[in-house]
Amino acid sequence: MNSSQIRKMLNKVPEVTIYFWIIKVLCTTVGETAADYLNEALNFGLTGTSLVMSVLLIFIMFFQFKTKKYIPSIYWLAVVLISIVGALITDNLSDNFNIPLEATIIVFSILLILTFSVWYRAEKTLSICAIDTPR
Repeated sequence: MNSSQIRKMLNKVPEVTIYFWIIKVLCTTVGETAADYLNEALNFGLTGTSLVMSVLLIFIMFFQFKTKKYIPSIYWLAVVLISIVGALITDNLSDNFNIPLEATIIVFSILLILTFSVWYRAEKTLSICAIDTPR
């Protein structure tokens, strides 16, 4: 096997096609809806539901980082859980702490820009087509 084949085999993300984006948009929509449903169905309250779902996200992320290749069920479950936890965090900030949504948008946008900046400085790329380095 040459190095290109090995890198492709070790890639931990799906190929970015139109299907990727359709599934990603659906996961985001499901995440927002699931956050609202779980908050009502679990009866843990908004903070309790956020904690339970955050623990589940951490658990799944452990397996996503541990895998040596792309495993669709783990990858897409992580995407959905990120969406759920993100919606719950935003709901907590606005409902429990009265932080306006505009403020959360600004803060999270700045954090995203910082994340991309650190990523680019470390990897010299922002490519999402192949994530196959240990970092």
